[in-house]
Amino acid sequence: MSRVGKKKINIPSKVKISYNDKLLTIQGEKGTLTKTIHQKVDLVIDSEGLSVIKSNDDKISDAIQGLTRSLVANMITGVNQGFERLMEINGIGYRAESKGDSLVFNIGYSHPVNFKLPLGISASVEKNIVKLKGINKEALGHVAAAIRRLRPPEPYKGKGIKFVEEIIQRKAGKTGAK
Repeated sequence: MSRVGKKKINIPSKVKISYNDKLLTIQGEKGTLTKTIHQKVDLVIDSEGLSVIKSNDDKISDAIQGLTRSLVANMITGVNQGFERLMEINGIGYRAESKGDSLVFNIGYSHPVNFKLPLGISASVEKNIVKLKGINKEALGHVAAAIRRLRPPEPYKGKGIKFVEEIIQRKAGKTGAK
């Protein structure tokens, strides 16, 4: 039984929601997001807010209800406030710069790495911090993970690209004694 799925979602006054034929469209001051809703659940929009109703009473419907509720709540937050992800670049000579709709990373390879940002995601660079912004939380997470994969942090000196809130477990390294 999904506890998350049963909670009502409050709809801010600036957000407009339309739902017909399993297609949900949410418009806000930051932009518009659309999503197809799974057939095992349905949405009910009233004056109090939005609620997700399941069609069956089985485990899969419970899981889909909670997932759908979380995704719709993230869509509402995204079009209303937007999402932000901070990434940190550590290492001597490691740096990034923003060029239009792409990022250029110098991260220890023999060549600079160009990373093209998808539509709806913007980035800014301040010293060694890359700030990613967007209204779609899922797409923002995918882009952040792809950037981290360019040079994951290594456990000895911590060099690489990591999330700001991420903690890297350090290893001692070799001592050289026999």
